[in-house]
Amino acid sequence: MATQDGASTVDAGILDRFGLEHGMIIQEFGYDDDVDESLRTSVEDATGEEIVDEDYGDVTDGAIVWFRDGDDDLADLLMDVQSLLDDGGGVWLLTPKAGTTGHVLPGDVEEASSLAGLHATSTFVVGEGWSCTQLVEKGRSK
Repeated sequence: MATQDGASTVDAGILDRFGLEHGMIIQEFGYDDDVDESLRTSVEDATGEEIVDEDYGDVTDGAIVWFRDGDDDLADLLMDVQSLLDDGGGVWLLTPKAGTTGHVLPGDVEEASSLAGLHATSTFVVGEGWSCTQLVEKGRSK
């Protein structure tokens, strides 16, 4: 699928897995020049809102976290992210796919998530270079 400017968009089935609704405010952490811009655009289209950055001064409905091997401590980051979410807000952790630079081992994601009081409900591929792990508070499932 392509937008008017020719950029590809994320498959609707993949985007549905994010559970986004119109009006949701999504905060983004770990933005860099390697992120999947088509995912960002699709999230903004689905919510009708621009993605807000790490310095946003209010609680949000969800967070997209781009994390690569070698970035700062994942558990600390996830605890910080979780403290900025409205009750029930989702966290989508995006890591480079296996076999690519910056790939994060699943065990490392699991350990960091657990330390932050989160657990993975599903993992799926997004775009050509990223895997997405949906995280929720322990004791909650989606």
